[in-house]
Amino acid sequence: MRRTGMSFQRTRLSADRTLMSVIRTSFAMIGFGFTLAQVFQKMHAANMVHSATAGRAFGIALVVLGCVMLGVGIAYHIAFMRGLRGIREDMQSQGLVHAQTGFPVSFTMLTAVLLLLMGLLAFFRMSFDVGPFR
Repeated sequence: MRRTGMSFQRTRLSADRTLMSVIRTSFAMIGFGFTLAQVFQKMHAANMVHSATAGRAFGIALVVLGCVMLGVGIAYHIAFMRGLRGIREDMQSQGLVHAQTGFPVSFTMLTAVLLLLMGLLAFFRMSFDVGPFR
């Protein structure tokens, strides 16, 4: 019985590691996209380039891609954890697992949600010139 519990713990940690890799990649894309758009905007303001449109559009595309990737990663993580909980409940009802262990709130998930919110704020700042990043 103990081995089954440890297996579930390892599986949960594996899902957290997968979400962390999505967070790293999304963070890099969102950060680089926002920075790229700001650099081209400043270069245009200093008359170093004729138009900042291409750099701004590419920056926005990177931010959107990072946010979409993070949203898909969050959705996958939630679906995976629900499936894992369902398997554990089935095993408990069959008497294979005697205790129901709770899956605590994942700090990795909280970080992913906060990064997604920051990415959306960056997108609105870049697209509509509104938000806290002025």
